[in-house]
Parts: sequence; C-alpha cells; structure tokens
Amino acid sequence: MKKIILSIILLLAFAGLNICYSQKHQPAMHPAHHDSISSSKNDSVPPPVITHHHITIDGKTINYTATAGYMPSKDKDESVKAKIFYIAYTADGESADKRPVTFVFNGGPGSSSIWLHMGAISPVRVHFGDDKGAAPAPPFTYGDNENSWIGFTDLVFIDPVSTGFSRTVKGVEPAKYHGYSEDIASVGDFIRMYTTRNERWGSPKFLTGESYGTTRASGLSGYLQNAYGMYLNGITLVSSVLNFQYIDFSKGNDLPYSLFLPTYATTAQYHKKLAPELESLSVEQLAKKTETFASGTYAYFLMQGDAASVDLTNKVIDSLSYFTGLSKSYIKSSNERIRDDRFFKELMRDDGKTVGRYDSRYIGEDADDAGEGFSYDPSYSAVSGLFNGVLNEYMRKDLNYKSDLPYEALTNVWPWKLPENGYLDVSETLRSAMTQNPSLKVMVACGYYDLATPFYNAEYAVNHMGLRADVRNNITLTYYNAGHMMYVTKDDDAKLKADAMKFYQGAIK
Repeated sequence: MKKIILSIILLLAFAGLNICYSQKHQPAMHPAHHDSISSSKNDSVPPPVITHHHITIDGKTINYTATAGYMPSKDKDESVKAKIFYIAYTADGESADKRPVTFVFNGGPGSSSIWLHMGAISPVRVHFGDDKGAAPAPPFTYGDNENSWIGFTDLVFIDPVSTGFSRTVKGVEPAKYHGYSEDIASVGDFIRMYTTRNERWGSPKFLTGESYGTTRASGLSGYLQNAYGMYLNGITLVSSVLNFQYIDFSKGNDLPYSLFLPTYATTAQYHKKLAPELESLSVEQLAKKTETFASGTYAYFLMQGDAASVDLTNKVIDSLSYFTGLSKSYIKSSNERIRDDRFFKELMRDDGKTVGRYDSRYIGEDADDAGEGFSYDPSYSAVSGLFNGVLNEYMRKDLNYKSDLPYEALTNVWPWKLPENGYLDVSETLRSAMTQNPSLKVMVACGYYDLATPFYNAEYAVNHMGLRADVRNNITLTYYNAGHMMYVTKDDDAKLKADAMKFYQGAIK
C-alpha cells in the first residue's frame, strides 16, 4: 500500500501526469507551503476581484467577466476550515439557464489548475516557442487563446487545497484535505456552493479533469449525484487514469507491460528506432498493430509466467524488439517485461538521450548514460518555467489579483490517503453514475505519446467498466498526435476544442 501511495503522489496533471512510479523519477517538488489564512468562525473570505475582457473566436467577439477569488470550505459546524481559490470566466449577456458551466481542475494530486488554464481552454494561452510545443527563452509571454472553450461554455478553474493560492485556515492541518475521499468532498462542496451562489442549478453542468483530475472527476460524478442530487451533463477526461493497477509496475502485476507497449511503439517510431515497414505506418495503424500483439500473444505469455515455453519466449523477445526498437539482449535481461522508467533511458541510450514521460517526443540528456532511468523528465522541464512565469504575470497584470502567497503550481501533498486493501479504482463509481444518469456523456482524450497515462490504458479501462450496451455509447474516445498535455501544439489544441464542442452539443441536446 505504501508503494501505491508513493507512486500516486506526483501524478501531475500537469498534471498530471505523473502517476504511479518511483518518487525519484518524478519532477522535483518542494513541500507544500502551509501558510495559513486567518479566519473567523463565519464566512469571512476576501471579496473576489472582478475584471472585464473580450476575445474574438471564430470571427465572433465574446465579452466575458473574469472572477478571481476564494470560496470557503466549511466543516459541519459551519466554521471555515480552508479557502479554495478559483478563477471563473463567464460570458456576458448569456442566459444562465442555457449556458453550460464547466468546472476544471488538473491532477497530481498536488497540482493546481494551471496547465489546463494557461495551456488549453481558458481565454488566454502561453506562447510556445514553436509549433511542437517547445518553450521559448524567458521571459515568457501569453495572448488570446483562439481555441478557448469560452465560446461554448463558462469555465471555473479550481485549485484544490494546498495548490495554487488555496490554503487551510490557521489551526487546521492541510493533511485533513490530502486524500481521495477528502479531496472529492472538498471539491464537490466547492462545486455545489459555486452553483448555488451563482444561480447555476439550471445550467448544463460539466467537469473537465486531467491526469489525477480524471480520477477526481470520476469520483465527483458519484459524489455530486449522491450527496446533492446534482446530475451532470458531461465529463471530459484528459489523459485518464481510472484504475491505478493499470499503471503500477509492481511485482506480480503484469498488466501494465501490455498496456504501455503500444505507446512504447509509437514513441520508438517517432524517434526512428523501428524497422522501415513499421516506420511507414501511420501512428494509428502502428497503435492498432501493437495492440493486437499486446492483447494476444504477449498477454498469453505474461499469463504463463515461468511456465512459458522456450519457443514462446523467443517469439515474444523477437516481437518486443520489433515493436520497441530495444535490443533482444536487453529485453531478455529484463525478463521480457519493460518497465516505463527503464524505457525512458534505454530507447535512446546509444544517442546519449532520454525520452519524456508526459510526452515522449521530448528528449533530454543526463550527466551519464549508465543509469536505469532518467534524472529528470524533459517533457516536464520544457513547460514548467513557461507556465509558472506566465500565470504569475497574468494574474497581476490582467486579472488585477495580487497576493504575496506563492502560487503552488505543483506541490507535495504526501501522504495522500487512499482506500485500503487494493488499488484505487474509480471506474465503478463512474459506471454507477452513468447508469443512474443515462444522460451523462463522457469524452476520453488520449495522446499517442503519453507515457504517464497511455492511450491503451484508457481503452482497457473503458472496455472493462461493465457498462450495459445502452449506456456504453455515451463514452467517446478521441486521439491526438501528442502526449499527456496534447494541447501544447496548436493543431492538437484546435482538435481538442473541436472535439469538445461536438461533445458538448451531443451532451446538451
């Protein structure tokens, strides 16, 4: 159980992505700043800061209001225990009864909403250095986001307790909010209170979460429904993880070896490590071809364990080398089971390079080439400074929100309390919510180069939810030639917006 807790801590959402593996491979994170916010027994939160803006999307000018402030998190005795920071964007002149509202968060746990906020769906977006999502040299800049979702939904970005500017009040331990159930309750209560105070009960309601945020969103589907009778219209799961068994490379759990393999293949293809006949395939074709082997011969081999025949073992070694570009000798020495942390280092070892976890298209360099895993994730390093620098500038300059607190983009909330006796699995919660509310639609966004929450992992989770046929069609999977944060490139950000707009139209009608 301790290993599972350690592995989940850094699931970013960038989010996200950083689910479940040894803490030494995670982005370096400092302990949470527990600067408490003094509070009286009543609802004493500072008033929000309200500013007005406009943006042109698809030729249409949208006037909108930005609200930055706190929502109190209360105990049963109505005393304020924490203050949750949020930024909301609402279109002016729109009927609240018809206008959708979407609650947005990233993952971690321990991540603020900075990544989806400044990189994907808000009216502003960081300026990347090129069309591949690379960061420019500092200082960093930002501008209007032509792919913002403000054109079809209001947006409320939530920073869970200990992230962003969200803090507990004086005398309350932050650890009281650091756990699966505690997090679901506090974010769920925020959503209820925002909906009530802003008179949005009549609005179509949506959730969007990335990485561990997809775990949170799935849990909230049941919590909101059961605790408050709040039925959702739709949930967007960006780089999803519903069952942590699927991404935990622990002894005796062979499932991740099959589920990660198709992304090993797409990564090897991107870096020109495969045979010509595989390099000539589209990424979609390669993914399907690898999935056939992963779910067939390879799955059968893994189930055989030590009883696998020599002939079958040799066939698997040949096929793994064919699909990953790794040497047969290396695959044999790893017992035909390739852990993700080893793959990051091994694929381009001879080139003196490592590949990214959140996005395996990014490459980095270690001090030497002898280790089993990389010393840092190049795909996280490529965007961390960019997003942090821009958000702090934007907050003060455009939103007129000023605070001396450090904005915790990604912080350490370990230990994170999880359900006992097993892997965290929210797929049953989501299945139950969708069954009781057959109007609930779900969009699952998957990146072909995401090695934190691989696309085959998402497919497997959806196919094993146990949904009846009449509800199964309520789930849509979308794919992107990108990684965990598929929105870092303009083309994929535009596709995400188009896919989401179509999804919203189908979920509201």
